[in-house]
Amino acid sequence: MQNYVFVIDTNFRPLNPMSPKKARRLLDKGKAAVFRMYPFTIILKTAIDNPLLLSCQIKIDPGSKFTGFSLVQNNQVIWAMELQHRGSLIKKKLESRRAVRSRRRGRTTRYRKPRCLNRRRSENWLPPSLEHRILTIQTWVERLIKFAPVSEIWIERVKFDTQKISNPEISGIEYQQGSLAGYEVREYLLEKWDRECTYCGKKDIPLQIEHIQPQSKGGSNRVSNLCLSCDKCNQKKGNKPIEDFLKNKPGLLQKIKSFAKKPLKDSAAVNATTDKLVKVMSRLLPVVTGTGAQTKYNRIRLGLPKQHWIDAACVGEVEFLELLTNQPLLVICKGQGGRQKAALNKYGYPIRHNPLKPIKGWCSGDIARNVLTGDFGRVNPRSSSNSFGFTVEGHKLVNIHCKNLMKVHRKDGYNYSFS
Repeated sequence: MQNYVFVIDTNFRPLNPMSPKKARRLLDKGKAAVFRMYPFTIILKTAIDNPLLLSCQIKIDPGSKFTGFSLVQNNQVIWAMELQHRGSLIKKKLESRRAVRSRRRGRTTRYRKPRCLNRRRSENWLPPSLEHRILTIQTWVERLIKFAPVSEIWIERVKFDTQKISNPEISGIEYQQGSLAGYEVREYLLEKWDRECTYCGKKDIPLQIEHIQPQSKGGSNRVSNLCLSCDKCNQKKGNKPIEDFLKNKPGLLQKIKSFAKKPLKDSAAVNATTDKLVKVMSRLLPVVTGTGAQTKYNRIRLGLPKQHWIDAACVGEVEFLELLTNQPLLVICKGQGGRQKAALNKYGYPIRHNPLKPIKGWCSGDIARNVLTGDFGRVNPRSSSNSFGFTVEGHKLVNIHCKNLMKVHRKDGYNYSFS
C-alpha cells in the first residue's frame, strides 16, 4: 500500500488526496500532469468549482533525531513520512568553525578587547542545531498545507523529566518543580537502548529493567546504572558484577559502560524545542496536543508496531485507525551544501577549486532517472566532462553521459527514499 497522491487544480488549490490507481488513470488520460515528485503531487488541467473537501489532520511525533508525520482523514492514514534531522552535524560544523576562528584571533588580534558584553541573544533564542528541527518541521507542514485540505495540526507534546530520570529517588526540597507529565524511567530506557536486550540484542520480546551494577554490590537506581534485559539474560546474570558476567566479551562490556553514561542530551533537545514548535505551528493552523503516554496507549490498544509515523498517527484521542499506507516517505536532511570555493588538504592548502553552480543546468544532489535502465538516483555533475556521477540508493557511483539522464526533482536539501 503506497501513500496517497496529492492533487491540486489548475489554480493551485488543494483538493482531496486520491489513491495511486486513480492518479495513474488521470495521468494516462492526459487530464493531469506531474507537478512535484516528492511528495508526489499531480496538477489537474482544469479548475474545480466548489469542490467537496474532506478536512485532514497533520499529526506530528517530534523527536531528537527523527520526526514522524501522518496525514489522517476520517480516521484513515492516507500519507506518512519519517524525517531524519541533521542537528548533530550542524553542531559539529559550528564547533569546527569556532575552533578555526579562535585560532585566527589568537594569531592576528591577540590583544583585542572582549566583545562578548555587547552581544545579546533574543528572548526565545535556541542553538542552531535545535532551531533547525523546528524550521524543518515548519517547512514540511507548510508544504503539506499547500497540497492537502488541512484543518488542524496535532502534535505530541512530551516532557522528559530529566531530574526524575537521573535520580528516581529525588523528592522534597531537592525536587521543587514537581513531577512533569511525560515519560517515566522505563520509557526513557526503551528509547535509549533501542528496545532490545542489552546483553543478547534480541528485539520484540518482553524486557525487564536491569541494574548494570547490582544493588547488592552497591549499585544505585540512577539511570546511568540501568539498562534493559530479557528474562533469560537477567536470570543468568543474577547479582554478578557486569565485569564478571561479560569477562569473555570485553568489546560488549566496554560498549555498555560507555553507552550507560550517555548524557540526556536527546531528552533536553526535545524539552527545549517542544514549546516553541507548538507556538510556531499555532501561527499556521489550530493546534491540538497530546501526551506521550496517550500515544503509546493508543498504539498498544490498536496493536500497531513501533514506528515514528505510526506514533504520529496515534497522537491525541484516537478511537480507531485504518492504515491505507505502509510505505512512508523517508526524508533525510542534507542541507543546501557549502559555499567553499576550494577544497583543502590537512595542511590548509587548496587542492581543488570547486566550479560555479549549476553545471550544464545540473546541481549536485538533483534527482534524475536513468533513461537506459529506469533507475532513480542522485546526480553529481562535472564541469570538465559530459559524464556525470550517478548514484542509486544502495549501489556504487557510476558514470553516465548527461544526455541519458532525465531530471526528476530539483535539489532542495533533502534525500528521498521509501521503506
